[in-house]
Amino acid sequence: MNAISNRREFLAAAGAVGWVILSNSKSARSYQANERLNLGLIGCGGRGTWFVDTLPRMENIVALCDVDTEKMSAAQRRWQQGADRLAHSTHDWERRAAERYRRLTEQPPEQYQDFRKMLDAWQGRLDGVVVSTPDHTHAVASAAAIRAGMHVFCEKPLTRTVHESRALRELARKYRVATCMGNQGTAAGPFRRALELIRNGTIGEIREVHVWNTGHGADRQQGPAGQPPKPETLDWDLWLGPAADRPYHPDWMRRNQWRDFGTCQLGNWASHTANLAFMALKVQQLWLEPAQDAQRPLLRISADSSGINQLSFPRWEHVQWEIPARAEFPPIVFQWYKGPVPQAHEKIEALITDPGIPGDPEAVEGLKFAGAAIVGTQGIIHSTGHNATFRLIPAADFQDIDRRRPQQVDPSRGHEQDWLLACRGGPSPWSDFDYASALNELLMLGNIATQVDQTLEYDPVAMRITNSADADALLSCEYRSGWEL
Repeated sequence: MNAISNRREFLAAAGAVGWVILSNSKSARSYQANERLNLGLIGCGGRGTWFVDTLPRMENIVALCDVDTEKMSAAQRRWQQGADRLAHSTHDWERRAAERYRRLTEQPPEQYQDFRKMLDAWQGRLDGVVVSTPDHTHAVASAAAIRAGMHVFCEKPLTRTVHESRALRELARKYRVATCMGNQGTAAGPFRRALELIRNGTIGEIREVHVWNTGHGADRQQGPAGQPPKPETLDWDLWLGPAADRPYHPDWMRRNQWRDFGTCQLGNWASHTANLAFMALKVQQLWLEPAQDAQRPLLRISADSSGINQLSFPRWEHVQWEIPARAEFPPIVFQWYKGPVPQAHEKIEALITDPGIPGDPEAVEGLKFAGAAIVGTQGIIHSTGHNATFRLIPAADFQDIDRRRPQQVDPSRGHEQDWLLACRGGPSPWSDFDYASALNELLMLGNIATQVDQTLEYDPVAMRITNSADADALLSCEYRSGWEL
């Protein structure tokens, strides 16, 4: 397993078709061969630049939305630069991309600062949208698009709160649109192969999972001071969206410093890093209604951190989920380490260091940033941050195992491509909102646990924290008028 050092290496690992459940999309129409979808982009900066660059190569981009008009102008410049750079490429696919970019500069997509106006204007004409806004507006933008009958691809984290995740799940079921969350490692061949090995019992019975990210929380004790001038291109009221009104300050836009706007590393990275274990070990089963004579299982969540902070996120945190038996799997404990958790480095190092490899460079590399250790009675799967590559420990015991591609489950066309196929009535992506909502609920419960000083008990079917009214209130949030789900 080589560390994934950049986006290109990650995408190379993400192989080529989807899952097994038909989307049965309510809004699906018949498509001619090679007919392109009409898509809108909600959020064109930051992570949105990835879609600005890639989606025009596959589909029609007919509408752009960003609260900052400069971000949409930057998208136009990127297309012009792409057209110029690739026009004389020796590769046919790059010359075709150049032509797509050139058309976008000659016939620019319509631009909007308010996604609500975009969705109204394109009602019945837009097939789908990609949402890559700050975390606090993922839910309201996705919900509005689903209600308009549009397919939705939403970047991770799916939402900022547990209630928002549940709401998107129910809306997607009601309107039968194709959905997908952007945890792209799901499409990687090694991800799907690791899932097979876990379910086949290759590393034995699994009782513990460790997930980590070395990034730390801002631990801000008060909001930003001063009132610097607002950029003329930015509509601050639209950026706030559903969040409580406050004066403009650029520090508020550092979303993962603030609970009102972000989810910190649990949403930013655990959406990737915890994905393999959550899916392979069928934790989602706990969100299904049990048989009438069965007792509802409860999750237990506890946390230790550098200090309780309801404004910002703690510098370090250790969250533990006690997960009951489900499907064919026994109870299991998930553990999450963010930042400089005391003794965590030593614990993880002991788990992912192969005793048969002197100095084990992959363990050294794995400790630097993010990863997961899925611990079985007969071995350990050590996966990278996106879960897009993995290795088996000790390597000497698993030399004959092919780790590159799945052998039993379907491969993927690519994460975004799987969603686009579902938009046309194909199989639902592995990370559709039915699945992603449960994963995100689990992670956001961790963000609640770091705000209280007790072990929480959560009923995933009822969406209720059963032993703390204060914590239960944190499952949802208030919205400004005009921004309700």
